[in-house]
Parts: sequence; structure tokens; C-alpha cells
Amino acid sequence: MKTTGISRTAGQYRAQLGARMLTVTGTAAALAGMTLAAYAAAGQPSPGQIGFQDAVTPVMEDIRWFHNVLVNPLIIAITLFVMALLGYVMWRFSEKNNSTPSRLTHHTGLEVAWTVLPILILVMIAIPSFKLLFKEYEFPKPDLTIKATGNAWFWDYEYPDNDKIKITSNMISDEDLLEAKLGKAAYSQQFGALTGTALTKALYQESKPLWLNPPEKFAGSRLVRQLSVDNEIAVPLNKVVHVLITSNDVIHSWTVPSFGSKMQAVPGRVTATWFQATKEGVYYGQCSVLCGRNHSAMPIAVRVVNDQAFANWVAAVKARDMKKARGILLAATEGKDIRTFAELPGSLAGDGLQAAALPEPTR
Repeated sequence: MKTTGISRTAGQYRAQLGARMLTVTGTAAALAGMTLAAYAAAGQPSPGQIGFQDAVTPVMEDIRWFHNVLVNPLIIAITLFVMALLGYVMWRFSEKNNSTPSRLTHHTGLEVAWTVLPILILVMIAIPSFKLLFKEYEFPKPDLTIKATGNAWFWDYEYPDNDKIKITSNMISDEDLLEAKLGKAAYSQQFGALTGTALTKALYQESKPLWLNPPEKFAGSRLVRQLSVDNEIAVPLNKVVHVLITSNDVIHSWTVPSFGSKMQAVPGRVTATWFQATKEGVYYGQCSVLCGRNHSAMPIAVRVVNDQAFANWVAAVKARDMKKARGILLAATEGKDIRTFAELPGSLAGDGLQAAALPEPTR
């Protein structure tokens, strides 16, 4: 006779419960292992990443502390407590161990505890949470102001404190690299007949080696697919930077994870965020709201340099010598950027490329 859901024995229920508990425990252990193996670095995301990018501003350091030291341990402790409590209740009050159920319906002490304890936990979270919010929105006196304007789909930047110099920042695409390598005529001959997904796949495959060994136009640059831009913006090290943010068309979002900066760009309005970068290098972000067809083609690249390099970069931009401006930024962060395939955490590392098949970038 087959056992139905109603006539299953207590032993069968316990066996199923044990199997499910093992599955949950194994899943939790796997997630913990993934967290250790795929933790993010500073400046850009990593394949399989779990967790925040490294902090390079005081605000992001506090965000990481709030998440990693306070909130996450509380969530884990509460989850483990509830799982243990459920397991105990299912065992202690099973039909075998509790054949005569109690008719108790109220317990004043227990009801007070499960009301007061959550309130205390929320207060413990709220106090540092409000302090962090105030820190994000109480702007210190700026050393530099930048105006960022979102467009469909690129960013315009203006430096009001530096003779209103302007920078237009577009994402470097697979097509850009191949055109720079082959020339427009050869590019058109090779890819002109392709459309749609066939063109996308062909460009992706053919451009793979160029991201680590870029053509002369981009030589010396550290390129990261879908994050690198033709014109990075620069800020000086350890200076308070205010970013005024608006949009010319639809809602965008100016977001740089390592800075802890995320602010909406709203047409007709000016919002603001601030940061104070404490480490030289290049830090990437992206538009983080769905703003249209090329939403994924709006990366943000901010290079943090010393004061002298920043002054030289401003002078080069004023002279509209963008090649010299890029060279100044690259030289200023020499040795501070990821340079080898083994260190590359970008999307190419997850595509099965072998380091031996790709030459190192040249200066």
C-alpha cells in the first residue's frame, strides 16, 4: 500500500526534514565560499562578485562598515536563530515527542520579548544608519566642483572652477577598437554586411585580444570592456569634490561604487553628491537606472591623481589637446592600475581567454 501525505509516519517526516536541513546547510556553506572567492576589489566589479567594492572614500568606508560589521551579522544571527528555533519546534512538538498537545494560548513574558527585542534591534540599526545618511548629505566645503550631465547615452562634464572646461565621455566599444586597428574602410568591408546579433557576436570575438593589447590610438591605456571611456575625468587626491548632476533628456543615475556615490540625474533639476578619494587610480561606475536602449553604454571613469598632475591635465584640456590630457592621467597613475592578464578582473577573464595567447599591453 502506498504511503499518502496524510498517512506518512513521523519517521518519514523526520527523514525528509533532515534531508532538507542538509540541503539548506550545504547551500549556506556554498554561498559563504563564494563570498570569500569572489569578493570585489576597488575601482571595478569582478566576475561572480559578492559584496561591495573596496572603499576609497570616507563615506564608502562607513557604508562597508555598516553593511559588513553591523547589518549582515545581525541578519545572519537572526536567520540562524529562526532556523534553529524551527528545527527545535518541529522536533520537540512532533506527534511522537508531544502526543498530548498543550492548550496554552498566551504567555505574557514571551509576547513582551518578541515585541521589545525587534524594536531594540531596529534602534541599534537606526542610530548608525541616520549618522551615515547625515554624513552623505551634509556636504563639506568643496575644493572642486564638477557638473555632470546625462545624455542618451553618454556623459558631459563641466568644471566651473577651472574656466568651465568641458569633457564629453563616451564608452569605448568593440567597434571603436576594431576601427582603430583596421581602419574604417577595412572595418566596413569585414563587418558591413552583418547585422543584429551576428554583428554583435563577430565584433565581440574579433575585439577580444584588443582589450588587453589595444591599437595605437588607445596605446598605454588600461581598457576594461564596457567600462572604459574615451575621455576620463580627473579629480585631485584627498580633495572634497562636489558633483552637480542633471540630465538633458531622461532620468539617468551617476553612480561610482568605490566612492559610495549614487545620485539621480533628473531633467530640469540639479541634484548633488560628494566624495573625497583617498587613493590614486581609476574608478569606474555606470548609469544605474534603466534609461533606454543604450543604458549599458553609459559608464563613468574617474581618475584620481596628485595635485600637479591634475593641474597639468586641466591645462591640456583647456588647450583641447585630449591626447596629451590622457597621457598625463596615465603617467600620473603609473603602477597603480591593473596591468597584467592575471590581475584583470573584468569580463574578459570570464570568457576563457588564456594569458599566454595575449600579449601584455605596451606603453
